[in-house]
Amino acid sequence: MATYRNFILAALILAFGVVNLGAYVRLSDAGLGCPDWPGCYGKLTPHHAVDAINAELAVRPDGPVSHAKAWKEMAHRYFAGTLGLLVLAIAVLAWRGRRETNGGPALPAALLALIVFQALLGMWTVTLLLKPLIVSAHLLGGMATLSLLVWLWLRERGRFSHAYFARVDHLRRSAAFGLALVVMQIALGGWVSTNYAALACTDYPLCQGMWMPPMDFEHAFTLHRELGETASGELLPLTALTAIHWTHRTMALIVVAYLGWLVLRLLRTPGYAGMGVAVAGLLALQVALGIANVLLGLPLAIAVSHNAGAALLLASLVALNYRVRRR
Repeated sequence: MATYRNFILAALILAFGVVNLGAYVRLSDAGLGCPDWPGCYGKLTPHHAVDAINAELAVRPDGPVSHAKAWKEMAHRYFAGTLGLLVLAIAVLAWRGRRETNGGPALPAALLALIVFQALLGMWTVTLLLKPLIVSAHLLGGMATLSLLVWLWLRERGRFSHAYFARVDHLRRSAAFGLALVVMQIALGGWVSTNYAALACTDYPLCQGMWMPPMDFEHAFTLHRELGETASGELLPLTALTAIHWTHRTMALIVVAYLGWLVLRLLRTPGYAGMGVAVAGLLALQVALGIANVLLGLPLAIAVSHNAGAALLLASLVALNYRVRRR
């Protein structure tokens, strides 16, 4: 099953790239670079849709469509489509070699179903004009795809000698709760990004010069609404954007405190010090990138790196949970 494992590794690497390419598309305001799906103005590439793009630019030169944005959007679709084909191949190979895999075809089948749902979310992201709930769900779907591929790769790799690890039953709940906290923080980060609330607070550690600025939590966390609007169609107020940003920032403190405690436990557990150091390093990097985003005005490179750091931190927690449960 060497081909099977190679496909999983290739899909894992590609999934990490697709997650971050999606962040780049979103953060560079290219999500509507091609306002239809799956093509670009019904064409295979922006090159073939050049007349339609030029016509749109003539009407709205400052609108969401441009040649550069169209290529960014379509590049994301091309890579995501390639990932989908890889996952399909993995599911087929897992079924054909179900007696040779380490866990059977159930997980690859679930992964394939997730990819299909991701494709639907990608379509709705465009057709529903970047509705925050859909875009956030698309981000979480990408992170879930990455997580399942990490788990599948570790399972099929099959080269971890359990003798190197101490009994860690006491770490199972702690690791699972840490993973849940990171998922919640990623969801909040996605909500910040999809609502363009990253610069609602431009100072740190204060927010608008206060520890508790005026905030509107009701409108901030109303899920079913259009981009930049309340559920009633009014302009989303700054106080709502502030509430979104402040909640993400506050949750970050909880995640740092809990994962810091978890890292200390890992450092004291034989065989897990390396994982503890990895989690600590990725956590410190995420905090630094988050603060830099605020103080430097959300530079594109740092914002995308913050998304990549979240994906790596999530992957490290998935790997930790795999190890403590497989022991």
